[in-house]
Amino acid sequence: MRNRLASLPLLCVVVLSLAWSPATAVNRLPARVAASAGVAAPVACPKCWHPGRKLSWQWQLAAPPKASALLDVRMYDVDGFETTRTLVKKMHAKGIKAVCYVSAGSWEKWRPDAGRFPSSVLGKSNGWPGERWLDIRKRSVLAPIMRARVRMCARKRFDAVEFDNVDGYQNETGFPLTGAQQLRYDVFLANAAHRRGMSVLLQNDLGQIPELLRYFDGALNEQCFQYRECGALRRFVRAGKPVFNVEYKLAATTFCPKANTRNFNSLKKRLSLDAWRAPCRGA
Repeated sequence: MRNRLASLPLLCVVVLSLAWSPATAVNRLPARVAASAGVAAPVACPKCWHPGRKLSWQWQLAAPPKASALLDVRMYDVDGFETTRTLVKKMHAKGIKAVCYVSAGSWEKWRPDAGRFPSSVLGKSNGWPGERWLDIRKRSVLAPIMRARVRMCARKRFDAVEFDNVDGYQNETGFPLTGAQQLRYDVFLANAAHRRGMSVLLQNDLGQIPELLRYFDGALNEQCFQYRECGALRRFVRAGKPVFNVEYKLAATTFCPKANTRNFNSLKKRLSLDAWRAPCRGA
């Protein structure tokens, strides 16, 4: 969600950075959600890629990387719509796994499928130009759209999917979303990816990790060191699953030693999520 701050005017960036903090998020889910929440069972995916805990990677959403400039890393997380099947194939030729970034909790007016979303599911702006929260309670409307996006990722031969904006229940969306509703939606997303033979990364949403851990193959987090909430991510590491962490404001010397001790795959990045990166592990 914070990945498009660089596209905003500087004043807006400052205001949003000061106003938003996980510590002030609303409607947090309790540590455990009762089984009566009605969530589906995990979909097994024995043929999925199962990333190990230690993995060099790059998160580049500003624009797809050039095939001639691919870094010597083992994983790229890139925009699913803008990245071509040809580029994914070239990543694979270099031994790189490709992750398909898709927003599952917000409407983005520039996407080619934007017209499929009826106005009834569009909520408040989430702070980014041309983007609005989705009413995740309307599964009958959103499920076909999200399944189509997952199929797009599969057609391009991505190895995994990263679903963004899956924490609407913690934000002012314009809808009275609950933690249980968010849990069911996130489980639907994870299972949809597994059904198409792709692993799935949980983006932020730390409050639901205890319930979602068995559905997701890894976690992608923004700024847990800045907001002092990295402890929740240790569950992934203990389960043998990777944690991919990005910090924007902190100096690498401040968070990298802690990240390495926790066995996180951490990067220092610019808010624009362009090609620049400074990895904590030196790869």
